[in-house]
Amino acid sequence: MELRHLQHFVAVAEDRHFTRAAERLMVSQSGLSASVRALERELQAPLFVRTTRSVTLTEAGRALLVEAERILAQVRAAREAVAAVQGVLRGTLALGTEQCIAGVDVPRLLAGFRRRHPDVEIRLRQTGSGALADEVAAGRLDLAFAVRTRADSDPLRYVPLTSEPMTVLCHPSHPLADGGAVTPGDLGGEAFVDFHPDWGPRRTTDAVFARAGVRRTVTLEVNDVHSLLDLLHEGLGIAVVPRHFGHKREASPLVSLPIEDAAVYETVAVLPPPEATSPAARALMGLLTVGAAQGYGAV
Repeated sequence: MELRHLQHFVAVAEDRHFTRAAERLMVSQSGLSASVRALERELQAPLFVRTTRSVTLTEAGRALLVEAERILAQVRAAREAVAAVQGVLRGTLALGTEQCIAGVDVPRLLAGFRRRHPDVEIRLRQTGSGALADEVAAGRLDLAFAVRTRADSDPLRYVPLTSEPMTVLCHPSHPLADGGAVTPGDLGGEAFVDFHPDWGPRRTTDAVFARAGVRRTVTLEVNDVHSLLDLLHEGLGIAVVPRHFGHKREASPLVSLPIEDAAVYETVAVLPPPEATSPAARALMGLLTVGAAQGYGAV
């Protein structure tokens, strides 16, 4: 089994299209098709269901994709490890993060990393914590800044960044605004603005209400912190969010209320096992560890 066959297979699986994958890889479509057919002959199983418009993975293809991504990630890590021993950090740093993650100033951290390691290409992906953990596990990301979403038995490593309480945000005219601390039971009848279920704040909030046995209704779902704040500003609902979200709207500020016995919002750096951690990921974590004075660890 040749490495290029796996690379070609993964590209087609990602693009779901032979022509687009060939263009991205800068190879001929006929050569790409021949490479995939060679892999199918070797494995004695079809990997794709081909139509005139697209291709989809077979069950065998889905099984191979998991292992192929892991193999390619390990090969990349091996190459970068050799380069690091030779005194040059190069290759790619693939980083994932949730939006407005607490405990790290991602733009400043990446700027500091680029100054120190200009030969490393930085790639950044922003999505929910569940997807980020899956991509680190699959080797598509070197590390991610997220909320922990997996069990203690998971092989991924979790380095704590910070923790903070969840609070209620609402418009100053909302009936809750004149009160003090609230409980999940006080909020059961409210209309909520919240994030997609894969986001860390949404997962944390769902856990708070599930533990309290309180059902809530999310009427407005967003994928952007500032959209959530704008909706709250218009009085369209309330939100349960990490405390630092309340500091993001200086003009026309919202009211922040503490929640009794609320879960703590904990953010972490998600990394693969030590043997699979790339030199670039180790360098970034080292910079974060020693860079508090430069504000890399700011909330």
